[in-house]
Amino acid sequence: MYTICEIKGKQYQIEEGKEYRVDFLNLDKDSEVVINEILLLRSDNGEVKVGMPFISSAKVHLKVVEPLYKDKKVYAFKYKRRKGYRKLKGHRQKYSVIKVEKIEI
Repeated sequence: MYTICEIKGKQYQIEEGKEYRVDFLNLDKDSEVVINEILLLRSDNGEVKVGMPFISSAKVHLKVVEPLYKDKKVYAFKYKRRKGYRKLKGHRQKYSVIKVEKIEI
């Protein structure tokens, strides 16, 4: 069974028992989250439910495994030749690691 759900404006295909890296949620470790924004639900027997826009009877229970996970640093370098112009910027994106506990229908 898997679902496509919306978390902070982005869509994720999730399954029970797996861990996912999503945008930073600003929650404590081991806190429980219930998501009602389920766009699509596919059961084990192949039955598919599509929401318009959401399926009202479905819920996903999540647990925060790692509240702050920082990705690798990405550098942006600007340069203009023969002008003495150089600029270096770095950015590390913040994520949260969640585990899907249960998918309710």
